[in-house]
Parts: sequence; structure tokens; C-alpha cells
Amino acid sequence: MNKSFVKFVTDFGPLVVFFFFYYNSDKDLRVAIPPFIIATLISLAIVWLIEKKIPFVPLISGVLITFFGGLTIYFNNAIFIYIKPTIINILFGLTLLFGKFFTEEPILKKIIGKSISLSKEGWNLLNQRWMYFFFAIALLNEFVWRTQSEEFWVNFKVWGLLPITFIFTAFQVPLITKYKINE
Repeated sequence: MNKSFVKFVTDFGPLVVFFFFYYNSDKDLRVAIPPFIIATLISLAIVWLIEKKIPFVPLISGVLITFFGGLTIYFNNAIFIYIKPTIINILFGLTLLFGKFFTEEPILKKIIGKSISLSKEGWNLLNQRWMYFFFAIALLNEFVWRTQSEEFWVNFKVWGLLPITFIFTAFQVPLITKYKINE
């Protein structure tokens, strides 16, 4: 089976499952979250079976989906699933912020350094931009879930945050081009 197809299915399959159950249950998170958790765990298991490892970001995301989804179900309170993106983004931002105290190079370089070759200044700037981005997205998520309807938040989480992340990533291309080291 094509690895890129499997990656696509394992990345987006749980989301499709969530939307299917959410919109077919009159927009009830309590109905949509259990299949979402199960689909996420199956997705992680498939990745493990194929690659014999689970990348850090999907692993953390899977753990947090299971944890916060479980809390949402157990306490019958959607606040736990609402704050999951906030917590994830704050954790990523803090990792980029404090990573420099534990390693000589930016954490972002350790994560994607095999894909891109940048100067030290380039890595520092890119790391800093992503750090600020994660904190901004955390604040944006807090604003949206606290001021909008649940359905708006659910749609914003996918159709808002995902495009914002893609656009932010595209805006990093000039920085990457400027500080790229040709090998």
C-alpha cells in the first residue's frame, strides 16, 4: 500500500470519523468523541505497525485527544475538549521557548533539520516565529470557544486553524529562502 496514502488516512481519518458522528448525531460532542478517540488510537497503531515508531507530534496529539476526550465524556463537560488545542499549542510554544536551555540548537532544528538546512540565525528566527505562532493560536482558540457556539468552534478548529497554519507556514518561505544554506 502507498505510504503517503496511509499517512494521509492516519492523519485525517480520525477527523473524518469525528465529523461523521458529530453531524449525524445532531451535533453532539458526547456522541462524536468516543469514535474519535478510537479512530485516533487505531491510527496511531497503524503508524506503529508500518513504521515501528510513532512521530512525536501525532503521539502527543493522540495522548491529549484521549485524555481530554475522556475527561469530556466522564464529566459530561465540553470544556475539556475545547481547551485541548490551547494546551497543545502552549506546550509546543513552551517547548520552543525553553528548548534552548536544554540543547545548543533550536528545538525546531532538531525536529525538521534533516529537511531544511538553515544558518544559525535562520533557525533561531524560524524557531521564534513558530513559538509566537503557537502562543497566538492558543489565544485564538480560547477566544473562539469562549465567544462562539460549539458548532462554530468545531468548524473553526478544522476549517479555521488548519488554513491559518498553512498560511503561516507559507509566510515562512521567504525566511527559509533567505537563510538557506546550500550544501
